[in-house]
Amino acid sequence: MDTRQLEYFLAVVDHDGFGRAAQALHLAQPSLSQAIAGLERELGVRLFHRVGRGVVISNAGSELVGPARQVLRDLRAARATVDSVKGVLRGRVELATMPSPGIEPLGALTAEFARRHPGVVVGADAAFTSDEVVQLLKQGACELGLVGAPEPPRAPGIDVLPLEEQGFVLVGAPEHEFPAGEPVRPADLADVRVIASPPGSLMRGIVDDALAAGVPVRIAAEVAHRTSILPLVLQGVGLAVLPAAWVPLARRSGLRLARIEHPARLHVALLSRAAPLTPIAEAFRAVAGAHRAVDYLS
Repeated sequence: MDTRQLEYFLAVVDHDGFGRAAQALHLAQPSLSQAIAGLERELGVRLFHRVGRGVVISNAGSELVGPARQVLRDLRAARATVDSVKGVLRGRVELATMPSPGIEPLGALTAEFARRHPGVVVGADAAFTSDEVVQLLKQGACELGLVGAPEPPRAPGIDVLPLEEQGFVLVGAPEHEFPAGEPVRPADLADVRVIASPPGSLMRGIVDDALAAGVPVRIAAEVAHRTSILPLVLQGVGLAVLPAAWVPLARRSGLRLARIEHPARLHVALLSRAAPLTPIAEAFRAVAGAHRAVDYLS
């Protein structure tokens, strides 16, 4: 077994098939198929089941994904460590981020990291729950994760660096009817048309608490993708409850804002595996460690 075979194996997994994987690797598909067949012979197991013209990963293949990612990451770490001895950080830091911390503090952290280490690319993949971020870390798909949750997550083998707590704001188009006064109380949402996220998020919880208290909130739209919320607000579909990290973007969009009086807080933290990180990931973690919480409404 060699790193080239593992790289090919993960390409088939990540691109969901041999054809797209071969294109991504700039390799002829028969050569890729032969390499995977050789790896299967070496391991004595099927890594993929051929179904029609496609493939489905086997149980053995699923078990190999995490260790394969870790082997390739360790190799990159070895190379990065040698480069760091020269005093220069180059390469790529991989992190996964949930939607709201992917607005801020990711923006501020990336800007400061790029200023300190201009030769490093920051790769940010999407995740939608804390559990998903933890799984990506454990599988070796990334070294760092940004999460926002009611409480900082706790998981075996995962280090947690708290960064900030975010309250919530009400956002609306300038011409749209908006509750008077600030902060806005849940009772002030009576008869207000709201763009809500699906049940389960803290944002939706504020709306649901108002509904449970008998406040006649009207849900105009239920949107899973957070990036769709501000465009819908700008179109006048309704008002939206958002974490405070969205305030700078909302202001630049010309929207109205008000604090919401509610005890809910989004706890933002940087997660990493409780194992040696690459020098690049350590450098990003150092930038995060120097981060100071921001009052986005000030």
